[in-house]
Amino acid sequence: MTGATARHRELGLTDGEYELILSLLGREPSATELAMLSLMWSEHCAYKHSRKVLRRLPTDGPAVLMGPGENAGVVDVGGGLAVAFKVESHNHPSAVEPFQGAATGVGGILRDVFAVGARPIAVLDSLRFGEPAGSRRSRYLLERAVAGIGHYGNSIGVPTVGGEIYFEPSYEQNCLVNAMCLGLAPHERLIRSAAAGPGNVLVLLGALTGRDGIGGASVLASAELGEGDEEKRPSVQIGDPFAEKKLMECCLELLERELLTSLQDLGAAGLTSSSSEMAAKGGVGLEIVADRVPVREPGMEPFEVMVSESQERMLCVVEPERLEEVLAICERWETLATPIGQVTDSGRLRVLWRGEVVADLAASVLVDECPLYDLEPAEPGAGIVLYGPGPALLDGGQSAAETLLTLLGSPNLASRLPVFEQYDPVVQSRTVRRPDQADAAVLALPTGEAIAVAIDGNGRRVACDPRRGAAEAVLECAANLACVGATPLGLTNCLNFGNPEKPHVAWQLTEAVDGLAQACDALGVPVVGGNVSLYNEAPSGPILPTPVVGMVGRLADPSRAGRLAFSAAGDAIALVGAFEPVSGGSELAKLRGEPPAGPLPELDFESARAAHERVRALVAAGAVRSAHDIAEGGVAVALAECCVAGGVGASVTLPAGLDPFGEAPGRAFIVSGPAEALAGLDVIGRVGGEALSIADLLEVAVSELRSARDRGLARFL
Repeated sequence: MTGATARHRELGLTDGEYELILSLLGREPSATELAMLSLMWSEHCAYKHSRKVLRRLPTDGPAVLMGPGENAGVVDVGGGLAVAFKVESHNHPSAVEPFQGAATGVGGILRDVFAVGARPIAVLDSLRFGEPAGSRRSRYLLERAVAGIGHYGNSIGVPTVGGEIYFEPSYEQNCLVNAMCLGLAPHERLIRSAAAGPGNVLVLLGALTGRDGIGGASVLASAELGEGDEEKRPSVQIGDPFAEKKLMECCLELLERELLTSLQDLGAAGLTSSSSEMAAKGGVGLEIVADRVPVREPGMEPFEVMVSESQERMLCVVEPERLEEVLAICERWETLATPIGQVTDSGRLRVLWRGEVVADLAASVLVDECPLYDLEPAEPGAGIVLYGPGPALLDGGQSAAETLLTLLGSPNLASRLPVFEQYDPVVQSRTVRRPDQADAAVLALPTGEAIAVAIDGNGRRVACDPRRGAAEAVLECAANLACVGATPLGLTNCLNFGNPEKPHVAWQLTEAVDGLAQACDALGVPVVGGNVSLYNEAPSGPILPTPVVGMVGRLADPSRAGRLAFSAAGDAIALVGAFEPVSGGSELAKLRGEPPAGPLPELDFESARAAHERVRALVAAGAVRSAHDIAEGGVAVALAECCVAGGVGASVTLPAGLDPFGEAPGRAFIVSGPAEALAGLDVIGRVGGEALSIADLLEVAVSELRSARDRGLARFL
């Protein structure tokens, strides 16, 4: 085995992949080429174990302006405006260094959005950690990741308007930090990343290039974490939100003045990925003079310049006659701008260093020639438990009231206010509904209409039944939008799974993607982009399979956006939807120490869609005063949440045989309003009093409900 061949293994390439590289090049790669290829052929950049599976997702829809393949998906929201949005993971960096890992995850997703010409207007996050009660590490990761998200979003002036946090033992070593961003743009400002125009100038914008982040994509995001991962801390990028703010404003002005031909952010694999993807998409070549790249550390090698993942950088293509104007605008925004090369008609990516060619590759070799692997899924045999039980907090001997209070105080269901208070949810003055006011965030548009956004996922349900659990995530996201009166326009996803080379993980991934596709088809919601994060494993095992779904919808009248709080004594309370809850995979089952167990019942998509449409119409018409979907904790928890939010009680009689703590996410709702407005619905009670009373089951004061819910998560922060 030659030294060069041994080196490829250290960089994460297999022997077979290296042999293919030799065949494609007809020679051995240079050191710089090998570094570039190792990152572009990593799982994080190439999606080599998931790309074939992702082709099953529906991507077309009447509102879609940009779909998968661009920096962010874009949908039309009327009035000449478009909304760009995407969700991405920064899991492995956050497990190693949670503050910077989470902060730079936010920075990266912001750049994805303004890379297509949209001004970021909101951030949401989806977080997973180990059990906080028994793990100092999990409490540390929670505190520092939340602090990092707040630091970056608050500093740059983009509101964090929603999100979710769940705690399970399987996330102890591999926490999940998924960040979602939305941006707003007039149609004419939208831009694609494909390079064009031989002779045009390649300009690097933003921060100096350093050694931080080198190997981040291959070392951190394309391999399992193991013991001693504190040694990987230097691979975590360092963020500067104030530099990104100037970079963002600079890019948006350049686009407003129509001075750029194309624009791309520098994320994983840095200059290598941005340049090769721009060239491949445009069918052109690029020549880069790497020693022109401004660096902040002495003695950097060409491969380090090409693969550095230093933050707050963008790459753009500029016509020569517009270069001086571009440089002047960048200077005014105090944003470093450096011409580092040009567009060619060769179809190749050539890298020069001090007059010598250190890399000369067809762009397609970097972007399109990585082998795509067929998964070998195998369903675990009957009786095999993949995820062991967590600590039992309930033994079944509690009363219904005690069970409800324990559920409300559990970390997964407790108030998220201790976290939300660290974020600014109203900067930019667009926020109509904040995280604690409704099931989805609502943001006003200049047209007088509004958009709504929600993010959801439930790893326990997916572990029970990957296909049904993933489909439920889509249904629940759509249900959240229905609760504020919004019609879905598009969906983004982040697929967080273990090692896809293991048959049961491959089965989970393929089944989950099929479930997402099935639900999207049933609801008519296209997938406009997303992210895959694999190899989320530690020596103790893989994470729960966790597909996270982000969905954007449109509503005509933001003044009628739904709320979750009961508010008017005497209002009728009604149950909407065919609600057939089950205990498998529920929060109650978790608190009883039961492992995720399936399968889940078949989904009736038509019934769920009809319930969504009914609730959406009631909210949009102003006929109801509150709407809340029934999710974790079942109908009893949903009722308690409505009572706590409004500071008022309710008297309810549930249908015979209905499990008050069973779950069926995304298929049923609790609404309240004047009795005449709820005619034809299944009325189950009235708003009023100082307690939640469920006939023949429990009666608990609203103050007790609030106390249990308020202290559940606060005690760990």
